[in-house]
Amino acid sequence: MANVEVSLKEIMTSIEGALGAALVDYTSGMALGTLGGGKDLDLGVAAAANTDVIRAKVRTMEMLGLQDGIEDLLITLGTQYHLIRLLGGNGMHSLFLYLVLDRKNSNLAMARHQLKRIEAALEL
Repeated sequence: MANVEVSLKEIMTSIEGALGAALVDYTSGMALGTLGGGKDLDLGVAAAANTDVIRAKVRTMEMLGLQDGIEDLLITLGTQYHLIRLLGGNGMHSLFLYLVLDRKNSNLAMARHQLKRIEAALEL
């Protein structure tokens, strides 16, 4: 089992093209941990803003009567992928992993696979 710091380090080192990662509580919008980012990628601001994205999607699913869970959300930009993976196990139902990838230097399918693997080992 890995803690937040170890998990974020693993994301940044094992996922090719990773520019930044965060573990976020979407009930509060607060990042519980961040790694990477920079002046052009403020992970604290992104964490809070993506909380609104998740809340909107959850509301939409409720309005549609969908009884399924969200695995992840993908936002595709011209130069980046923003991957939001909701955590479901071990009492982490209000948390998500947020990963920003350089689109030219990443493999989205592998990043999703690695993020799922890292999630399984995460323990708070």
